Amino acid sequence: MLLADIGNFALIVAFVLAFFTIAASLLGARRLDPRLMAVGERGVYGVTLAVGVAMFAVWGLILSDDFANAYVAGHSNADMPLHYKIGSLWAGQEGSLLLWTFTLVAFSAAAVYTQRKKHNRLLPYAITVMMGTTAFFLFLNNFRTNPFDNLVGITQSGGEVAWAPQDGKGLNPLLQHWAMVIHPPILYIGYIGFIIPFAFCIAALWTRQLGSSWVSTVRRFTLISWIFLATGILLGGKWAYMELGWGGYWAWDPVENASLMPWLTGTAFLHSVIVQEKRGMLKVWNVSLISLTYLLGILGTFLTRSGVVSSVHSFAQSNIGWDFGIFLILSTLCTAGMIIWRLPYLRSESRLDSMISRESGFLFNNLLLLAAALSVLFGTVFPIFSEMITGRNVSVGQAYFNKIEIPIGMVLLFLTGAGPLLAYRKTSTSSLRKNFTMPIALSLVSAPLYFVAGQTVFGKAPGMWAMISLVLCTFVTLTIVQEFHKGTRARIRHHSENYLTAMVNLTRRNNRRYGGYVVHFGIVLLFLGFTGQAFTKETRGVLGIGEEMRVGRYELRVDEMTERENPNYWSGTLSVAVSQNGRELFRMNPEKRFYFASEQPSTEVSIARQLREDLYLVYAGANEDQTKAVIQAYVNPLVAWVWIGGLVMIFGTAICLLPALKSSSRAADDDAARSTVEVG
Repeated sequence: MLLADIGNFALIVAFVLAFFTIAASLLGARRLDPRLMAVGERGVYGVTLAVGVAMFAVWGLILSDDFANAYVAGHSNADMPLHYKIGSLWAGQEGSLLLWTFTLVAFSAAAVYTQRKKHNRLLPYAITVMMGTTAFFLFLNNFRTNPFDNLVGITQSGGEVAWAPQDGKGLNPLLQHWAMVIHPPILYIGYIGFIIPFAFCIAALWTRQLGSSWVSTVRRFTLISWIFLATGILLGGKWAYMELGWGGYWAWDPVENASLMPWLTGTAFLHSVIVQEKRGMLKVWNVSLISLTYLLGILGTFLTRSGVVSSVHSFAQSNIGWDFGIFLILSTLCTAGMIIWRLPYLRSESRLDSMISRESGFLFNNLLLLAAALSVLFGTVFPIFSEMITGRNVSVGQAYFNKIEIPIGMVLLFLTGAGPLLAYRKTSTSSLRKNFTMPIALSLVSAPLYFVAGQTVFGKAPGMWAMISLVLCTFVTLTIVQEFHKGTRARIRHHSENYLTAMVNLTRRNNRRYGGYVVHFGIVLLFLGFTGQAFTKETRGVLGIGEEMRVGRYELRVDEMTERENPNYWSGTLSVAVSQNGRELFRMNPEKRFYFASEQPSTEVSIARQLREDLYLVYAGANEDQTKAVIQAYVNPLVAWVWIGGLVMIFGTAICLLPALKSSSRAADDDAARSTVEVG
């Protein structure tokens, strides 16, 4: 009870302190009183400390197996491994929202600490926005989804009495996977981190300081949020691939879409701000994009927690849907009003000189990413409004999303390669010919090779979109290699370094530019992995001991069916021999589990991973007389490159975040790379 009381008190203190911080910051900014503004800054630290105390109080209840607490009883049990107990903090509504709030205030504290001496005029208004959002979430933590509520029993006379079960229900079996232990915190950092650039954007609008200063201030926060959101999305795909047992990693599920939409608009913002920094253009785009990114993050939270969409990722029907809906509407109206109010101050300082220029490339990039995000939004919310208006539950399936998003994705992939080859203001015909000839020629030459490779390697000729994707992946890769090579050769000429040293030094002295290229290469690898779905093969069989089936180039034989039990679950496991042309290659062990505490089944797939393809086996259960195993088998080409592409993106983003080294001859580094692009 002591921990619960401490946690409850900490949440109340945080809620009150958030409003006090808002008042101090606004009053300090209005009076230009540095003491009041300092009080507001310290208030952010105080809210962070109080929410941190509450979060650790929940962890204390979980780790001490205090099943009198409703949240602990509903999401943990005594026999769960320690790492799953830790992860159960974000397994349910109450704990998840508390983690959300803590991440929000931690980001706010980091922003205040890093910017407290740099942007005194903007910071109080940014604090107001951050603490305003925090106050909303603390309202939910205190009055809607309090994680410190205790269980009660009802006596025969109708009274209430404290009650605790002997054990808890445990973690949902689908969540008992390593990716789900780290996936939610990483995803939350991605979602919530965008509050910082949004807050400074609103502060810039309020104070009319709409040059490039606020953009430069938030660049690192935006980039960190962007890569964490991307990593969270990929980890969610990894979890779905390994736990859901349907052979894929992306299904255009509403909650998957909820995380994709702010990532798309955040990507557009990251590219668009470069033009504002360089030429004072696209100011309306930038304030609109970061505002939309923030609002889509709130919308995603609403979709996940309101129960209005059906998803394996979402929480059950809850009592906070209306709260989120009202907050989202008010935030949208206030933000739109602020942008309209300051439109006269958002005029571009330069004009678009040519449609064949770096600026126009960024503009097309913005339009396409926005179109992608809005089409995903339409497909996600259409069933909700359809049911509200007509009373019928109309689903929007993968066919809709694929039909729209694949063509948009192909054009975006092309721009990923073409953008760095365009110059600012205007690109000359000779420059176009010089920069585009080699990449286009070689990528077109590769087309027949891909057609033959598809038939010989994967047993299936690539379709139109698969062929376009492979050719464009080649084109973008060649442009990246070309830009690295040109810059490296220029550095060698001026510094007499060997090739590898010159490339490393070039990258470290132009980290935003060349780190961006590495990120782009990661995108190429992602598209390569996505393209592999065009060659997927699957089959289903019912096999007894010693019986065989075939999928793709593999022969599968069931050699053994075993059962075992531990305090957490019962499992049945198959031993499957995998052969090719009569030669055994390896063994696989798909598994079926039943968890005692939650009384729920779970499937543990077995995956043989290779760079070329994954062999993916699912033990779907036994036949009617329990003598044979039902096996679903998939051959998924090129899936490994999705995960590798994600790692490359993380590596490229880390390069972008590094401070650039000083160069004695910066002009030499830029000599042959004037047509390159910076990311973030």
